[in-house]
Order: sequence, then structure tokens, then C-alpha cells
Amino acid sequence: MTYGFPGRIMCELLSHDVAGVDVTKGKSGIRAAGALAGCALLLSGCGLGGNGQDGSGAARPEPVTVAKAPAKVPVPLGRGSRTADDFNGDGHRDLVLNDLVKRDSHGDDAGIGIVYGSARGLVPGARQLLSPARHAAATKGQLPALFDAEARCDLNGDGFTDLVVSTDPPYDGQGQPPVPLQILFGSSRGLSGTAVKLVIPPQARFGNDWPDQPVCGDFDGDDAEDLVVHATDGQLSLLRGPFTRKGAPKAAGAPLASPGNVPTPPAVDVTGDGYDDLLVRKSENSTATFLVPGGPAGPKGAAIALPAGTDVVFGRFGKGAGLDAAIGSLRGTALRYDVPGTRRGTLDVAGTVLDSGDFDGDGVSELVSSGSELRVFPGRAAGPSVSGMVTVPPPARGTTRVLAVGDFDGDGRADLAVRTYRGDTKDTVAVYPGTKRGLIAREPSVTFSTSGFLGLEG
Repeated sequence: MTYGFPGRIMCELLSHDVAGVDVTKGKSGIRAAGALAGCALLLSGCGLGGNGQDGSGAARPEPVTVAKAPAKVPVPLGRGSRTADDFNGDGHRDLVLNDLVKRDSHGDDAGIGIVYGSARGLVPGARQLLSPARHAAATKGQLPALFDAEARCDLNGDGFTDLVVSTDPPYDGQGQPPVPLQILFGSSRGLSGTAVKLVIPPQARFGNDWPDQPVCGDFDGDDAEDLVVHATDGQLSLLRGPFTRKGAPKAAGAPLASPGNVPTPPAVDVTGDGYDDLLVRKSENSTATFLVPGGPAGPKGAAIALPAGTDVVFGRFGKGAGLDAAIGSLRGTALRYDVPGTRRGTLDVAGTVLDSGDFDGDGVSELVSSGSELRVFPGRAAGPSVSGMVTVPPPARGTTRVLAVGDFDGDGRADLAVRTYRGDTKDTVAVYPGTKRGLIAREPSVTFSTSGFLGLEG
């Protein structure tokens, strides 16, 4: 991942969804009843306009319109759940989308798109636009222009996933900058209302860097979600949950010394001791990555150096008894079984963008690489293998990247959500279901364009 001010992923094409890790604590599997009022699964593609001419006579894309999107339906009502990425608490996973399609290549970013799930998977019509004009908190009377989704977890423990958003508050360059992170809380109707600013107590801050790069995790083992954010000079701020509706943590002490400056998702309990562990990069552009064990005092144990690489994912890839790590680079993918164990392996696959998920439901994770093409490598007893690799056909022409890996349809198998970009005004989002045979379905179960968010008011 490549990071920059203030905490934003500069290039979504080089990121993977942190919720794609298929190894979660038991608390994430509980489903709660919810109502899906009068809506069938809408499977229409949209936003695929033709070309026009601009003033120079050169061809340009035709602006997309809302008319090309599935009809909008109400967000299903939920009662709360412990399912990951479930903003309305109906027990079904939802999808977050940054960098939505624009009306034209010079248009402003519309905001953040949310597509809500159902028992049959994502429902493109049950969508919500989160814009700074309607949902951001103002600073000194000024609304932010930047409004990007960063992290999601249930920060206040009410059964509804919350969204941490990065903004760009005004700053004169003197002293410590303001906190650029805001929280939108989930509810039975999804993400609603005005965001609140994340409160970082003075004692938890250090230096004059922007306090950004939020990572969710239960680092102190109290069954409440915490946040770790960047401080300065190898220091990280630990904000202990649960959080109040005003954005304040339950507690926060002095910054923690860290082997790197950039906390990086995903945070997972690698050792199975009940504490989530934290990935940390040496710097924004460094390939040096460390795993810092969690504990009663948070992530401050002896750091484990991982092989140099541009991306790290975790899973149960077949050879280890516990959680394994895959570390990708242009030279190939290094494997570390039973992290921090000593068993090692390699896969002769460039792994600059990696994800993992159990697509066939056999309890062993598959490894996904979405560099030059989208490929799924099966997990086996001896570890992931090139033999039996599945190439996923993109839903449209363009550059395809993984948005998320997760069980969207509730069948116990991971599904693959991808997005194909064709410039600023055209895209296609598709979900490929996991299958018992062949790992991934050849045809997507859902396709739509983010053009559906144009014109929405909230």
C-alpha cells in the first residue's frame, strides 16, 4: 500500500481490502435477524456510455447518468450483529467504495459509496452516498473537500460497524496539525447523521505529523475494538475502545515505540492468544514490514521482522497448523507458516497486490494475486500451489483490482468483489461467488457501476 497526507491511500489500484482476511475471531460469525423490505437482487450493469467530442475535437467519454443504475431501494433494517463490515446490523456484509465514477474527468469526487448486503448477496439498489456536504463535521466553519473511507469496525460496541473517514481540515502549518479522522457511526438504517471528529488525547500524541493511518483491532484483548494511528518518529498512538458517540476513546496513554512509522491493516490475532497483532511498515515507501504482538498494554511486544515485500496477507494456507503469512514482491511471494514459526516457503508468483480467502469452503485459504491479471492459487496441505491456479476473467475491459474478499451471500464460502476501471467516468463492479469446485465462479453474480451514486443526496 502507498500512503500519504492525510492518511489517504494515494493509489487505490495498489491496495487491498483489509476485511479480506478470512481468519477472524469467533465473534465475527454471529448473525442477527434483519428485514429486507420488498427488494429483489438487482443484477444490472450500468454506466457504460459512449463517446462524445470536447472542444478540441478529441473523443471524450459521455457523462454517465443515474438512469443507467439499478433502481434505488431502501436500506434494509437491522437489529445489530457481529458480522464484519455490517453497517446496518442485519447480519449481511456490506461493501465500501472510494473514488466513485465522476460525471466528467474534471468533476469532483462525489464521496464514499456504500452498497448494502442481503441473504442473497449485495443489492446494488440498496446504496448510500456519504458526501462531505451532508455527512462531514466542519472545522472552523469549513467543510472538508477530502472524504475517504479508511477503516471500519464496531468502535462503540453496539452491533453496527462504524466507518473511520479521512478528511483535510484547515491547517496553517504551525505546531501539531488537527486530527483529520472522523467517525460515522452505523445504525439500524446504516451509516447516518453527521460524522464526529476522532478525539486523540494530548498525552497520546507525539510530534508534528498528521495523526492518520488508522488500523482497527482488539490489541489489548478486552473484546472492544481499538484504533492505532500514526504519530511521529517511530511512535504510534493507541486509542482503547470502546469509543463514545462523541469520538473519544475509553482510554489512551503515552505513544508506543514502534519499529516503523506506518501502521498497516490487517490486524489479526496471529498467535491465537486473544490479542490482535499489528503490522507496521518502516516508512511510507519502505518494503520493510514488522509484526508487533498485542498484549494487555497493546501492541508493544518484541517485533517480528517479515521478509521485504510490497504487500502482506494472512490466511490458513494449508501447511501450518495456525495462521500463515504471504509476503509479496516483484520477485515472488514468500510464505511464513505458523507465524512467527520457522517453516518457510515460496511461490514463484509476483505478489505486489495480494488477498486471501477460503473460496471452496474447505477450511484452507486460497491466495489471490491481482497484479497484471487476477489469479487465484489454491491452498493445499503442502501450501498454496501454482498447480490448479484459476484466472478470473475481468467483468469488462480496463484495469481490474480486488475490492474485498468476504462471504457476501452467506453460504460459508468467500466471494471475490472486484472493480474494473476505465478512466474517471466508467467502471464495473462485480462479485464472483466462491464455489466448491473450481474455487471461483466464471461469471459474476452481481455487476453494477458506481455511476449509480451520482445524484444521490445521502
